[in-house]
Amino acid sequence: MTDLATHRQVHQAKVFDEILATRPDTPILDRVATPADLKRLSTAELLQLADELRAYLLYSTGVSGGHFGANLGVVELTIALHTVLDTPHDKLVWDVGHQAYAHKVLTGRRDRLPSIRSKDGLTAFPERSESQYDTFGVGHSSTSISAALGMSLASNLLGEPCKVAAVIGDGAMTGGMAFEAMNDAVQQNADLLVVLNDNDMSISAAIGGFSRHLAKLWQRGLAMDIDKHGNILMVKRDISSDDRRIRHYLHMANGALEDVSTRLPSKIGEKISELFSGMVSSPLPDKIVEKIGDKLFADNLFKAIGFTYLGPFDGHDLPKLISVLERAKQLKGAVLVHVHTVKGKGFLPAEADPIGYHAIGKLPKTTASDTAPKPTAKKYSQIFGDWLEHTASIDEHLVAITPAMAEGSGMVDYAKRYPDRFFDVAIAEQHAVTLAAGMATSGRIKPVVAIYSTFLQRGYDQLIHDVALQHLDVTFAIDRAGLVGEDGATHAGVFDLAYLRCVPNIIIAAPSDEHECHQLLNACYWHKGTAAVRYPRGVGVGRAVNLADEPYQIGRANIVWQSDNGNAKTRLAVLAFGTRLADALAAAQSLQGSYDIACTVVDMRWVKPLDTVLLEQLAASGITHIATVEEHQIAGGAGSAVNEWLIGLDNCPKLLNLGIKDDFIHHASHEEQLAHCGLDKAGIYQSLEQFIQR
Repeated sequence: MTDLATHRQVHQAKVFDEILATRPDTPILDRVATPADLKRLSTAELLQLADELRAYLLYSTGVSGGHFGANLGVVELTIALHTVLDTPHDKLVWDVGHQAYAHKVLTGRRDRLPSIRSKDGLTAFPERSESQYDTFGVGHSSTSISAALGMSLASNLLGEPCKVAAVIGDGAMTGGMAFEAMNDAVQQNADLLVVLNDNDMSISAAIGGFSRHLAKLWQRGLAMDIDKHGNILMVKRDISSDDRRIRHYLHMANGALEDVSTRLPSKIGEKISELFSGMVSSPLPDKIVEKIGDKLFADNLFKAIGFTYLGPFDGHDLPKLISVLERAKQLKGAVLVHVHTVKGKGFLPAEADPIGYHAIGKLPKTTASDTAPKPTAKKYSQIFGDWLEHTASIDEHLVAITPAMAEGSGMVDYAKRYPDRFFDVAIAEQHAVTLAAGMATSGRIKPVVAIYSTFLQRGYDQLIHDVALQHLDVTFAIDRAGLVGEDGATHAGVFDLAYLRCVPNIIIAAPSDEHECHQLLNACYWHKGTAAVRYPRGVGVGRAVNLADEPYQIGRANIVWQSDNGNAKTRLAVLAFGTRLADALAAAQSLQGSYDIACTVVDMRWVKPLDTVLLEQLAASGITHIATVEEHQIAGGAGSAVNEWLIGLDNCPKLLNLGIKDDFIHHASHEEQLAHCGLDKAGIYQSLEQFIQR
């Protein structure tokens, strides 16, 4: 028996049931400064390293918070990839990057990992400027195969051949871009290794036809393996009846799966049973491998496209992974290795609740203030979810669509209450938008697309061409608008006003608090046409929501405060778009108390159409200075819309736009990001003060 097989049988991986509060002892891990160090470890040491790395992730993520389950699930896979590949000469591309913490640890960033997602700390995702081992900056789904293919083709053009591997999850594989890249990889006859990390999850549970296809590949109990000579073998896999994955896959297949023996001539079926009897992994005779493989795997999507398919394999069997990847690395052309992992592997609570443990917060530090009452403000996603249920109870024609973000968008309760009117389309933002357009053509169904601002960017052409151009009645509920704190620049929703307000046939609302969010969702939903409401991540200011509909007139702003200093020569109007209103109001009131000025603060509510009637009234009333405030890029934002209208006036006031300057804002807490951009109370005050002193 080989060394790999021996260790596979005798090693029992450690399991944990609590997040570690103190740094664990990691003698093997402490010896790994670069991936090259992995190649000097024995199989037994690599197996111990997997235990130590998992323990270290449990400790460091407790310190920093962040993505959790996906990282625990790829510990063995990450070790295997860096053991087999010669990185950074060979290129390793991670999709999305939720699962790259182990990669960061093994590539020289172990001691800095507790700083991840903090200001000046490591990024939440792979980033090229952070390490030579981070070959491609990621954060959005389904990009890895395209990027890896580009790297492979470029290396050939330069005469500098290397192995390029892309690691992509089954959730990310549902994104159309992944299939576009796979199609092109075969067309280009590219030397490319794709590792499909199939954990039956994205952020939510995997759904749809592709998930069912993977279910069929797993349920058959067979795998396409490769021997040391590079020959493809069909082998039997040992599947336990209590395996969480097979139970789910059998459910996903929904009775469509057939027993292996019924799909083969009876004599071959008997031969298979005889060969497999009592054996964990047995190769079939060479003479029937090809025929049976073609029959059993004829509907294998990856083979049909033109990839050499290997798998499925247990993604936590480290010796097997190393063996397969070493051999797959030698194959030419497009190769896909299909591995199954468990999200949250080794941490029992996360294995039981992979959705709840997708990401975690920092371990709480016990202080005297822990006994203080906790804030009762709701998250904006909860405000949206409550509005969705409330409106669905009134209008039976409401349907809700999400691209795999039901939990994050606050739609779980709605989905349970109205399953026939809930559509999770997987990670397919373009499809989500056009699906809504198709529904809206009925003239009666009223779709609501719940989507993060950063992900709506991926469906922009569909929003213009399929929805707005046809003046279709679709409402976009745009979550995570503005800065998003620790997730950093890849997830910031700071471009939506610029890319939306230039589109004809659309109205855009920016609520300042929870109650206004509910009411503006109402106004946009009942509007006959394309509409969008943008609201931020996190909790509101604590304002109670009155479910009774209020007549929020489209394009009409609300003056929230005016000073009574009517004799002042300097007359300032502060126009706030969205949730920066509270700090803008506080800054303006402080400024008015310190200077001889008259001040008006306006909750603009609408970015498109602007309240031009109010703007004209302000200009006519003798306003000398107008400042706009928004949590969005200045270029093309709401302030730009105000400028465009006011610049045509003969008596145009002096203008100041406060927002995010021409830069990507790095990860930090939301409060630190606002302060960096001058969008907290102190920053707004300072800018207004300088504005009136010029």
